[in-house]
Amino acid sequence: MRWSIVVALALLAGCNSREPEPEPAPGQTADTAGEIDAPAPSTSQPEQAGLQDSGTGIPPAMQGRWGLVAADCDPGRDDAKGLMVVDQDGLEFYESVATLDEATERSAQKMRATFDFTGEGMSWERDMALTIEDGGETLVRREYGDDAAPAPLEYTRCG
Repeated sequence: MRWSIVVALALLAGCNSREPEPEPAPGQTADTAGEIDAPAPSTSQPEQAGLQDSGTGIPPAMQGRWGLVAADCDPGRDDAKGLMVVDQDGLEFYESVATLDEATERSAQKMRATFDFTGEGMSWERDMALTIEDGGETLVRREYGDDAAPAPLEYTRCG
């Protein structure tokens, strides 16, 4: 009997130690008074080229138009075979398109991922790494696996 009284007193003491509910702020209902609003997104950080890094996809620093040679960046040319256009979801080349499949490594300056390619009536998959160098002016593309390009390709950002 004495044991059950001690347990009952301990339970009552626990109920009384609870902190009081906060009072609702003006214009707030009692249902939402204890909830904490999420902070508004910061707009003080500059966004590169108007893009914000969502943490998924191809990093914003890599997005844009890139050329193997200066002539690839001329928008009036129909034969810019070294032009690579990068957006959040993939890469576009002269005669093929690569869609981002799965990233295995991702930071603001480097990404390694599997890309699904289509072009000229064929489909293939390629493991590639994209790395930003020279303060964002150079993008190096390395391929891995069977039929990969033997050397890295260096692209220059189109102005």
